[in-house]
Amino acid sequence: MKNYKDLEIYRLSYDLAIKVHKISLKLPSYETFEEGSQIRKSSKSITSCIVEGYGRKKYKADFIKFLIYAHASCDETILHLNFIKDTHQFISKEINGLLNAYDELGGKINKFIKYVEKNWR
Repeated sequence: MKNYKDLEIYRLSYDLAIKVHKISLKLPSYETFEEGSQIRKSSKSITSCIVEGYGRKKYKADFIKFLIYAHASCDETILHLNFIKDTHQFISKEINGLLNAYDELGGKINKFIKYVEKNWR
C-alpha cells in the first residue's frame, strides 16, 4: 500500500459518500438541512476516519481506533438511510441500494480492523 487511496474501504466509502450527497439533495428543501445534512456528515465521516487513521498507521492502536470510528459512522449512515427510506418513499429504491452497499462496506471495514489487529506491525 502506497497510500490510503489503495484501500478498498477508502474507495468504496468515497464513492458511496458522493452518491449519498447527490441523493440527499433530492430531498424536500426542509429535509435537505435536517436529515440530509446529517447523512452527508455521517457518510463523509467514514472516509475521513479511514484517511485519518491511515495517517496514524505508524501507531497501530490509533489506526484501529479511527477504523472503529469509521465503522460507527457507517452504522450511523445506515440509520439515516432507514429514516429517509421510511419517510420519503419516492427515493426508497435508491435508498435500498445504498443500504445494501453500506452493509457490505461495514463488513469490509470490520474485516480490515481484524486484519490490522493481527497483522499490522
